[in-house]
Amino acid sequence: DQSTADMIFDVSFLISYLSRAMTLLPGTVIYTGTPSGVGVARKPPRFLRPGDVCEVDIEGIGVLRNRVVAETI
Repeated sequence: DQSTADMIFDVSFLISYLSRAMTLLPGTVIYTGTPSGVGVARKPPRFLRPGDVCEVDIEGIGVLRNRVVAETI
């Protein structure tokens, strides 16, 4: 269990940074992952690979799943 106090970038910074590139509307969800899951901070570092799934579950709304795919050039 983590809180926003454990994040590398605080919430106000993320909102400021994102709003420079896009309009954040009421209800916009910003998916940041978890502080304990930062791959570069692990020993050894661990990163997402093709086939991995990122999942966010919001009670009363539903589940969003994104599968990582290999970049095609």
